[in-house]
Amino acid sequence: MTELYISTDVETDGPIPGPHSMLSLGSAAYTADKQILSTFSANLETLPEASAHPKTTAWWATQPDAWAACRKDLESPGAAMMRYVAWLKSLPGRLVFVAYPAGFDFTFVYWYLIRFAGESPFSFSALDMKSFAMAHLRKDYRDITKTNMPSHWFDALPHTHVALDDAIEQGALFCNMLNENRAIDRT
Repeated sequence: MTELYISTDVETDGPIPGPHSMLSLGSAAYTADKQILSTFSANLETLPEASAHPKTTAWWATQPDAWAACRKDLESPGAAMMRYVAWLKSLPGRLVFVAYPAGFDFTFVYWYLIRFAGESPFSFSALDMKSFAMAHLRKDYRDITKTNMPSHWFDALPHTHVALDDAIEQGALFCNMLNENRAIDRT
């Protein structure tokens, strides 16, 4: 089975799941040659026991369009995550979770998957794009930022802080990095 790269972005109201909520989830299933097979998005109701973090709330105040986008057509976390698992299982390949940064996005997605769906089709694994770029460019981790990445890695796609938009944009970035890395003659 071919690997499928599930580029994923989340929007949240705080830094960690549980005390804070995942507001929106977007994923795009990419083949290595940068074809999008399918997409998924959901806007989630907040957790009843959670509250928004003041710093995140202040940041959201600077993003009114993205805030409005992630607060419409809300689903319960349970319904959204069960729908997400069904979508993931419908995909024709071995799934690889990909994010920038994976440490943040995967923490929320994994926590929500286990809590509300009882399973993670990704197992315990996530591919971090920044780490991959570090290895490919042979630079220090802290020197790898999007502004320091080669411009030809970036397609003309928007970064709107709407989860699905950002998942699509970052998935294209990952595929460009992957294909350049695979084209290098290592002999």
